Amino acid sequence: MIERNNNTMDEEAARSKKKNVVFQLKKLDSLFVAFSGGVDSTFLLALAHESLGEKVVAVTASSIIHPAWEREDATKFVREKGIRHIVFNSGEMSLPEFVSNGADRCYHCKRHLLQSLFKIARENGSKNVAHGANVDDLKDYRPGFRAADEAGVMAPLVDAQLSKEEIRFLSKEMGLSTWDEPAMACLASRIPYGSPITEEKLRMVEEAEAFLLEQGFKDVRVRHHGSVARIEVGSAQQGDIMGEGLRKAIVDKLREVGFDHIAVDLEGYISGKMNRALGRNR
Repeated sequence: MIERNNNTMDEEAARSKKKNVVFQLKKLDSLFVAFSGGVDSTFLLALAHESLGEKVVAVTASSIIHPAWEREDATKFVREKGIRHIVFNSGEMSLPEFVSNGADRCYHCKRHLLQSLFKIARENGSKNVAHGANVDDLKDYRPGFRAADEAGVMAPLVDAQLSKEEIRFLSKEMGLSTWDEPAMACLASRIPYGSPITEEKLRMVEEAEAFLLEQGFKDVRVRHHGSVARIEVGSAQQGDIMGEGLRKAIVDKLREVGFDHIAVDLEGYISGKMNRALGRNR
């Protein structure tokens, strides 16, 4: 389990922000929530369900850029809560601007995704669509946010100024199992900008990361650099990956997946690290 340090957080302030989210959500006649099953969207969906009951719908994108286990976890959550769930094929690989993997990849992906979400909402008699962005997301290079602003999607957690740390704390208080889950991002984020996105690359990354997760690693990324797999794991688990038996198993598996060379990033896992190539981050 990931240790989270809440010593510097104002717990009462976090609870007050949560109350404000609920207050605002209750003003809506219905809401469609972009639901990935991650920490933020699960928290938002849980609050929306608490506020609106049957008038909230979870909508999940399904495609090759999203690991199968994420979709399975999302489906399990809504089933347990009795929340209506719509899963749709988001089809990002049909977008030339996405597949070419330029710096604005996420803008085109998010724009396409939100067009589908709003269409689903309208077909079901609603105009309200929300996603689980938080204020910490605004600190990184996120071109998808421009698409969200253009589409008019709601961001209740940003409006309430909730941080990731506060969302984890509040999720734990609510008994949400996702409270200490690692950050999620689509598999395309493992491929360096400028390197075309292919189904084969995505498959290699998904299989490699699934194996590492099965070995007990939590914060983990496998970056696809051609024939080289660059593994990032959280600092608390960096020593584990070099254990003789596990090291060999990882090498064997990733060679089987299709990588010729397997490297461990000594800096460890850092969210948004691939954005450094753009000269915009760190």
